[in-house]
Amino acid sequence: MRATTVPPGTPCRTPPPGDVPLHRLEVAGPGAAPFAAGSFEAVGPLSRAEHPHRHTFYEIVHVTGGSGTHVVDLARLPVRPPHLAVIRPGQVHHWEGGRRLDGTLVLFTDDFLIDHPDDREVLRRLGERCWFAPDAEEDERLRRLMAELVGEFRQRAEGHESVLRALLHVLVVRLARLPGRPGTLPPPPGGRPAALAEAFTRLIAAPDAAGWTVGECADRLGVTPGYLTQAVRAATGRSPGRLLIEARVYLAQQLLAHTQLTVRQVAARTGFADPAYFGRFFRRETGISPGAFRKHHSRHDPSLEATRPPA
Repeated sequence: MRATTVPPGTPCRTPPPGDVPLHRLEVAGPGAAPFAAGSFEAVGPLSRAEHPHRHTFYEIVHVTGGSGTHVVDLARLPVRPPHLAVIRPGQVHHWEGGRRLDGTLVLFTDDFLIDHPDDREVLRRLGERCWFAPDAEEDERLRRLMAELVGEFRQRAEGHESVLRALLHVLVVRLARLPGRPGTLPPPPGGRPAALAEAFTRLIAAPDAAGWTVGECADRLGVTPGYLTQAVRAATGRSPGRLLIEARVYLAQQLLAHTQLTVRQVAARTGFADPAYFGRFFRRETGISPGAFRKHHSRHDPSLEATRPPA
């Protein structure tokens, strides 16, 4: 929890050159619950940041007013309230042209799900679908539930943490019932993946996992490569090798779209010693070159690279 939360007012760490900033959750002090809820104004200016950034925490945002574009990873959605989004730790997101954004945000770390650990898998799937458009009746129910969360968080009455965890569980369950926005990913088929497959999915999501082999992942998880392959294929219908490739492509796409690292640097970050081989790999998996992908997804914001003074 120490790596995911900070005291109020702690400035965001300066990222390494080319990296996307990583925001941590501000909490009142040692022992405080890793949870926050409130309006855009109450949470602060980072709640509507216009620069690409990541979180160490989950964010559920219910937009009830305003306009603009919400960008999560490589997908863009015009804000047409009511708009609800679920953003997982590590996902890159930002707001473009956000005007008069109004609504409620609920922020919490993985630690806060201790009473309902199965909610982690539900939130993973919700994050894949990302955007939701509740109808009028469901939107009213969500407004009331979000208001209860904000009220409990503000009052901090005796037992408020237990109440917050219970209300959050209700919110997650209700969100799982919502249809996704047109164009978002559908929930994956099948039941809850095996614990090993879940651990493998979390493992390969880390940026430093780029370039690992199935054997190296199996070693880290304490199983044989054959058993890992069997478990992952049974849970997901795909091999761990294919999932490693997809994670590698996803990281490369994030770096190309949200940083100004050179293609050579992106290749190195994703485990390729040879930039030319990286280019062939990327084209094979996506159908276009790294340069063409970057051009298509380029932004006009200042570079995220650290500015160096002239020699």
